[in-house]
Amino acid sequence: MKSFSEILKQITGPNQAAGAACLARWDGLAKPLGSLGLLETSLARIAAVTGSPEITLDQRTLLVLCADNGVVAQGVTQCGSSVTASVARALAAGESTVCHMARCARCRVIPVDMGMADFPPTPGVSDRRVRNGTADITQGPAMTRAECVRAIELGAELVRECREDGASIIATGEMGIGNTTTSSALTSVLLGKSPAEVTGRGAGLSDAGFARKTAAIERAIKRSCPDPSDPVDVISKVGGLDIAGLCGVFLGGALYRVPVVIDGFISGAAALCAARLRPGAEFAMLPSHVSAEPAGGLMLEALGLSPLISAGMRLGEGSGAAAVLPLLDMALAVYHSGQTFGRLGIDAYVPQ
Repeated sequence: MKSFSEILKQITGPNQAAGAACLARWDGLAKPLGSLGLLETSLARIAAVTGSPEITLDQRTLLVLCADNGVVAQGVTQCGSSVTASVARALAAGESTVCHMARCARCRVIPVDMGMADFPPTPGVSDRRVRNGTADITQGPAMTRAECVRAIELGAELVRECREDGASIIATGEMGIGNTTTSSALTSVLLGKSPAEVTGRGAGLSDAGFARKTAAIERAIKRSCPDPSDPVDVISKVGGLDIAGLCGVFLGGALYRVPVVIDGFISGAAALCAARLRPGAEFAMLPSHVSAEPAGGLMLEALGLSPLISAGMRLGEGSGAAAVLPLLDMALAVYHSGQTFGRLGIDAYVPQ
């Protein structure tokens, strides 16, 4: 397994020639230039990651990173931490919401235990535990810096293993009660926004619960003073193990040349951390949807990415990432169709 420093040092940039060749093929197809919009540029992005315009997405893997967050003790969620484990077991059994969506998208689902509270080894759940849940961020750092780095390394290692198993694209998801609180805290620090600007109601908080959530984020930031120029410091102080692991998955995508699909708010926060740790690593990231959480659009904007879907989704589990895969299938059906201007006997469009 590569060390954190090796991961950052060994990431290179996109293959611009492969991306350009993909766009040239699009321009040769019998349709107005650029008329499939983000579907065209998404495939070009994939080509630039893999280094080839011959794109196949036959093997898809959704990594759902699961962890518990000590900040739940502050009444920032509608349900308790035990729900994290319940959903993880449902993921392993193929019965959670995203599993039904993933079957439609021909995508396997792998739940990963990064640090669920008191979670025993469970068939179907990959064990990458770093610690037994995080500490309450209102009382001090969520984890040590070393634990955060370890989680990032494990996330990158997951990508390497998926690639060796034949994965051609990786989708990201998470499960962790309280993780919209940690993601809002991260976003507040990294984007220089007030907690009120980037905090939503998560799974459905009341007005009182929302007030507790915002206040908890304010206390956490004030207590630990995370350094916005140091994403590891930010994750370790106000983040979570799921976010740290996902940050590693995004870095691993850039390192091992596998396109990685961003889901929503939580994985978007992790993607932003990855891009801040290794500027340019976002070349391997594919956006799926814009989350209904207040900061969903802000994070994509900071990454310079445009979502393919705007459906008001806020479920988590990787549901948005799974939902975008059929759109990519449709793009590939056209891309590989061979319906060129010459074949159809019509004049090609030219830039005006």
